[in-house]
Amino acid sequence: MKEKTGKVVESLRTLWEIFWVSLKLGCTSFGGPTAHLGYFQQEYVQKRKWLSAHDYSQLVILSQFLPGPASSQVGMGIGLVRGGLLGSLLSFVGFTLPSVLILMVFAYLSILTELKMDWIHGLKLVAVAIVAQAIFDMSKKILSTTLHWLIALLALVIVLTWLHPFAQITSIVVAACIGFQYIKKDHEDHSSKMVHIPISKITGMVLLALFLLLLIGLPFISAIWNHEWIAMIEKFYTAGALVFGGGHVVLPLLEAQFVQSGQITTSDFLAGYGMTQAVPGPLFTFAAYIGMVIAGIPGAIIATLAIFLPAFLLVIGTLPFWISLSRIARLKGAMAGANAAVVGILAAAFIHPIVTQTIVNGLDICIVAVFIWCLIRWKMQPYILVLLGIIVGIVCYT
Repeated sequence: MKEKTGKVVESLRTLWEIFWVSLKLGCTSFGGPTAHLGYFQQEYVQKRKWLSAHDYSQLVILSQFLPGPASSQVGMGIGLVRGGLLGSLLSFVGFTLPSVLILMVFAYLSILTELKMDWIHGLKLVAVAIVAQAIFDMSKKILSTTLHWLIALLALVIVLTWLHPFAQITSIVVAACIGFQYIKKDHEDHSSKMVHIPISKITGMVLLALFLLLLIGLPFISAIWNHEWIAMIEKFYTAGALVFGGGHVVLPLLEAQFVQSGQITTSDFLAGYGMTQAVPGPLFTFAAYIGMVIAGIPGAIIATLAIFLPAFLLVIGTLPFWISLSRIARLKGAMAGANAAVVGILAAAFIHPIVTQTIVNGLDICIVAVFIWCLIRWKMQPYILVLLGIIVGIVCYT
């Protein structure tokens, strides 16, 4: 009896830890999906060691193949590894809740007053430093040979020169083919023990089947049953299910669905998009703003759940099969090549749009250099750096 009680207490403690850590990341992860991956890498891999750098890169690769919000899917996967399906849900809730609440409040306040957000630039500079430190750390662990470096450089060039949502997927596929052919993995890598996925392949198949059923069935239900909530669920679910490339790519579809239909004005739409760039957490929480403007608090909740549901079903449903494939010896070289491509993809996104749209003058360069020094030399915690970024933003940019 005591042993059973002890296991329950330990399980509850683990679930609370998952929620608390993801909530902290949701409050401090500024800068978009690439920056989020940097925060995740620092918190989950470096600090807490919940999974190895290799396993983390596997989750990143999978998220690049799947439609939906990449950073949120990585967080869901880490939550699944740590605490099962409930852990995955808590990871999603913790990481998403802060930005959802902020955007809901902003949607309400923006009707009454105009908010000056110049100080947010300090937080964007924090994101630049976080991503730079993450790329540096990942390159040391993943790019072990000249071929690895060349693959990463190739991925960087592809993503920077081919401005298309499928550029990331293409670079990973090309890198995997190169790795399959030329990277030898004859010995087992004992430094990175493959994580255990606590759900079966049958469960994964059920979730993937549910994803397809909703994707095909919701438009029919919406057409037959002309109800505003069903229509909203169908629009946001479709956006979350079919868009590759992250939050920025989903914007045209949301604009077509809600602005062109007259449910939200262009000015309100753009104001919400601007605020979404400023808040922490995933860009897909822009759905909460649109839902709040259209239908108040219930609309915000429904919109958020609908746009993230495909991401949850896809990543959790795919993980049991993905991990099994990665254990096949012949595919280890392909995975090593894909891992190298991830570093190149992160570096490309770091260059554009993070640096190109954030660094505008010499002061920005100096501030980022100081932030990077704080991370690497002083091992400063991200949330402390975020507070410092707020202070710098208020002092220097308002």
